[in-house]
Amino acid sequence: MKREVGFSLIELLIVIVIIGIIAAIAIPNLLASRRAANEANAISTLRTFISAQATYHATHGRYGLMSELRDAGLIDSVVAGATSPFTPKSGYWFACRYVTNYERIYWNGSALPVYPGGGLRGTGTRYFYTNESGVIYYHPDQVPQVDQNTRQIIVGTPLNP
Repeated sequence: MKREVGFSLIELLIVIVIIGIIAAIAIPNLLASRRAANEANAISTLRTFISAQATYHATHGRYGLMSELRDAGLIDSVVAGATSPFTPKSGYWFACRYVTNYERIYWNGSALPVYPGGGLRGTGTRYFYTNESGVIYYHPDQVPQVDQNTRQIIVGTPLNP
């Protein structure tokens, strides 16, 4: 009887080790998939901003704030409320606002990961930016930067060059 109990404990330990090995292989892939899904959602949200701003500009003659886009029914309340790391949407928080520059009105939109980078807490590895050009830019370390005078991107890479 002692042998059966001892053998059962060894079997149990082997099963636990096998489960641990499988988890060690699977968990990093699952986390990477979650980050990729969060980034795809952030890109989709920025595309929504591009369409919403174009529609708002055509209707009102200027670009709008997120609250104005929400009130016009162009973005939903979840996106409009995801304006800080404390109220994210799919691991990202967003900014979308108009900018007045030399009597012309432009707009900037950005998506920032709540927890940048990989690892267990990482919600995204890239920062995103778009504006009235309709091109989405990314950068791994910071929000892509734009020269406010020329509207040219200083730091960042186009998402689909």
